[in-house]
Order: sequence, then C-alpha cells, then structure tokens
Amino acid sequence: MKNKYVNYISDEHLIKCIENLHNSYLKAKNNITKKSLYKNKVDTIKLTFDAQFNDIDEESLIQSEILRQIDKSINNSIGTFHEQILGGVKGFEIGKLSGFDIKAKDNSLFADIKNKHNTMNSSASEALHQKLARYADDYKNAKCYWVQILAKGSFCELWKGDINGKEYSHSRVYKISGDQFYSLLTGQNDALYQLYKTLTFVIKDYLTSIKSDRTIYKNSALDEIKSNIITTKKSILEQITFDNYKYYLGFDKL
Repeated sequence: MKNKYVNYISDEHLIKCIENLHNSYLKAKNNITKKSLYKNKVDTIKLTFDAQFNDIDEESLIQSEILRQIDKSINNSIGTFHEQILGGVKGFEIGKLSGFDIKAKDNSLFADIKNKHNTMNSSASEALHQKLARYADDYKNAKCYWVQILAKGSFCELWKGDINGKEYSHSRVYKISGDQFYSLLTGQNDALYQLYKTLTFVIKDYLTSIKSDRTIYKNSALDEIKSNIITTKKSILEQITFDNYKYYLGFDKL
C-alpha cells in the first residue's frame, strides 16, 4: 500500500513523530511559573537594555522572555523530531542515549544530529569530532557524520580543520547538511523536501484525529511577580532582579 505522506517511512511512524513533537509543544507552553522562569536565572541587565533601547514596557518584556524560554525548549525538540523521523528509515535506528543519535543497524554509519550549524562552541566541536573518530576507529567499516539539519549550504565532506589550536581529521569522519543526510539514508535526493511539503497536511490530519482535551494552563509567572510587587512596591524588573540576585553584593538594597 502506497504511503500517503512520504516514500521512505510509514505514515504511522510519521504521525507518531508528529504526536511526540506536539506533546513537547504542549509541555513547553503549559504554565510557565515564576519558579520555572527563574530556573536558569533571568538576565535583567539585558532586559533593561531591551526595555530602554526597544521602548518595550515591562509586562511585554517579561512576556517576551517567557516566549523565548518556550522557543528554546521547542528548538531542542525539533532536533529530536529529525532523529525520530530518520530512525524510522529501514536499516537505521535512533541512539536512545547511547552516545549517538542515529546509527545503521549493521554499524556502517553513526551520526550526531544538530538542528542548526552554529549550536556548538569550539570545545563542543572538538569533543564531537573526537567522539565520531572513536566510533570510526572502533568500527572499521563505519562512516561517521556531524549532521547539520539547517546548514549554510548543501554538502557532504570530510570534517577536518583546526579546532582549539589542534588539527583534526579522519578519513571516515564527515560533516553533512540536512538535505544530503536525508538523501544518504533514504536513497532519495528530495527526501527532506518531501517531509517539508507534507508537514502541513500531516499536522492537520493529526490534529483532526485527536481529542482536544489537553488543557493549556495560562502562564502564571507574570501574575506571581505582580502579586509580589503589591507589597514590595518594586517595579516588575526590580522584583525580578531582586528575586534572582538578592545574594549579590549591594542587590539587597533593591
């Protein structure tokens, strides 16, 4: 029976990948509390510049910060989405916390997938090259890839060059763009394009098939902060700064 969406994975597998990503969206959007907003510390110095230079009121500023945190979480989930899609291609599987993202079942290929080309600093790049080289050394017939789903060009080439002052190269360690990697695994040059073109249709089909009984709770972070300033008489930005940095020298004066 011919697939409805793309040629290289089953409709059922694609729908499941969409479902997993949808759940990630729901989780990310579901009630950002003050505690979760503060988890990684809020850069209130930057927010001060944003407010003054971009003429943004403080409530809008905090809503933007909440949306930024949601977007950061979603970006991580998009990378996982591609791993899950490619793990459904015949002959391949996902890593499941095994040190790689995708591998060939016959150990002829190992890959680490990054959604964007610029998500690693030099230390992370060095560590990744070393890891891929170890796989290539351990599996003599394996080719190993750093996959950049969103790359600056379309390419598949040996990954070699200077990283942190050291020269790195290996005869079977490559860097590859997303379109080329999809093509490599599926044997179809337009595999990533097929996915892109069908996304709107498959998402609509998925959303139509589910019960919309998942409640998205309103983000409460701003309301919690505003309830604090009723008694403290601080501005919103001052309250956030105090909450995050009251243990810093002088900040207890806020």
